[in-house]
Amino acid sequence: MTAVPTAASPDPIADDAPHILVVDDDQRIRDLLARYLVQNGYRVTTAPDVANARASMRGLAFDLILLDWMMPGESGIDLARELTGRSDVPVCMLTARTDPDERVMGLEAGVEDFIHKPFEPRELLLRLRNILRRGHAVNGNCEEIRMGAFVFHITRGELKRGDESIKLTERERELLRQFASKQGQPIPRYELSSDDSTGSERAIDVQINRLRRKIETDPSNPVYLQTVRGKGYILYVD
Repeated sequence: MTAVPTAASPDPIADDAPHILVVDDDQRIRDLLARYLVQNGYRVTTAPDVANARASMRGLAFDLILLDWMMPGESGIDLARELTGRSDVPVCMLTARTDPDERVMGLEAGVEDFIHKPFEPRELLLRLRNILRRGHAVNGNCEEIRMGAFVFHITRGELKRGDESIKLTERERELLRQFASKQGQPIPRYELSSDDSTGSERAIDVQINRLRRKIETDPSNPVYLQTVRGKGYILYVD
């Protein structure tokens, strides 16, 4: 169990910065995650197993637990089940598993989100920020969302990149408003298509692709507006 010193960050970390507990038996991954999160302004404590994670939780308060699924002895899913109903701290599961049934098992255990190994660091930050944002219940009150260089003003339905206004169709505005209302949460394709005059899920796929061309640096490899296999689409914001 190791608390990562804030000296690893180029700037001092605020005392009220979110505190993340990283639990993974692989020291290389623990150190990598700790260093990256500290560099991005988070306070971090690490633990090599569930027993050390429990010890940390007895003495420290955390805003989020980043938890590996497979570990010697008790698994991450065991700890997630234990926390359900007695802790409000959200759990994000690190896993190499891709079986949909196992993902369902994790959701039933109270897991908030999943990050698949190997992970892309930028996506990791987006997912964690969305979990923390939901935890502080600010989604319903925000006036705008930011996706890299792009800002979408929800009420005005205006998308801008710096001082440049990006032209949107009315349908694209409505889609962005739907995603803004459920940031970091998958929205089924049928739910997105229910507001479409064609009622076609295929039409939604086309509209999503068009929208990606307006908000993604690389639409073929989206960072913000992503497909959730078998579920629909999800929007991650900065």
